[in-house]
Amino acid sequence: MNVLVTGGAGYIGSHTVRALLERGCRVVVLDNLSRGHRGAVPDGVRLVVEDIHHVDAVRALLTEEGIDAVMHFAAHSQVGESMEKPTIYYDNNVVGSYCLLEAVRRAGVKYVVFSSTAAVYGEPEQTPITEDMPYCPTNVYGQTKLMIEQMLAQFSRAYGLRYAALRYFNAAGASRDGSIGEDHTPETHLIPLILQTAQGIRDHITIFGTDYPTEDGTCIRDYIHVVDLADAHCRVLQYLAEGGQSQAFNLGSQHGFSVRDMIRAAKAVTGRDFAVEEGPRRAGDPAALVASSEKIRRLTGWQPQYSQIETIIADAWKWHSGHPNGYDDKA
Repeated sequence: MNVLVTGGAGYIGSHTVRALLERGCRVVVLDNLSRGHRGAVPDGVRLVVEDIHHVDAVRALLTEEGIDAVMHFAAHSQVGESMEKPTIYYDNNVVGSYCLLEAVRRAGVKYVVFSSTAAVYGEPEQTPITEDMPYCPTNVYGQTKLMIEQMLAQFSRAYGLRYAALRYFNAAGASRDGSIGEDHTPETHLIPLILQTAQGIRDHITIFGTDYPTEDGTCIRDYIHVVDLADAHCRVLQYLAEGGQSQAFNLGSQHGFSVRDMIRAAKAVTGRDFAVEEGPRRAGDPAALVASSEKIRRLTGWQPQYSQIETIIADAWKWHSGHPNGYDDKA
């Protein structure tokens, strides 16, 4: 299968590119490199530096490369930033995705696998979250992802597009060999921030909010190893190609860990102590998000292999230790 990966120079996209190649797919990466890295794209894979807003250019690329499926990762994904700068999230995530889907429609591409988020559920009434629970995002990021899912459903009904939306929250870890990993500017994700503190790059890690209605007062999240996420995207594409129904899937380990849990685990894995400070809550952060992944396991056979917290942190530590400044080739 010929697959275009938008945002394939980014964190989750680059790991999925590797997983697709391992399965014998031919891959083309489309990324405007505003937040991605050339160094994350494997040698021999075509990287097209283009923006998903450019309908005609993307349609021409899809046609030229004979693309069968699109995996869509090209989105801004920082919760705090989305609350402070909603305009760029609606423009990049929603308008950009509409333009991409229009190019897909014009080129006659059959399948789209979309990187969504458990943030579409907002503050769930119960956990683990199942796919039929109400949608009520508490931040702009989650709202934009929900809007994209709605567009996909409408394109599916009107034009016959086959799609899957994968809802997960905390992608974490790095490739098993430590050659590619997480490198954002600025960095806002918990595990890289913790490990940068362990490295001495930061002088402390801040816990944002210690008064949540959880056992230790800090936010609880469901962490999934990025290699397991990449595997899930490939399995869902195969599911669609074999006639599977268009729908959304949750991706989770079905276990939640608090911020304090993650800090303790990182200290144990790295063997390093570091300073921890407490700060106020961040706008739009739900108290707990843990996703049920029963449906994707049942329909595709997906089983997370590396999503134990110690494995996630060990692989991330391998990447950060070997790349203290991230990728050498900054976009």
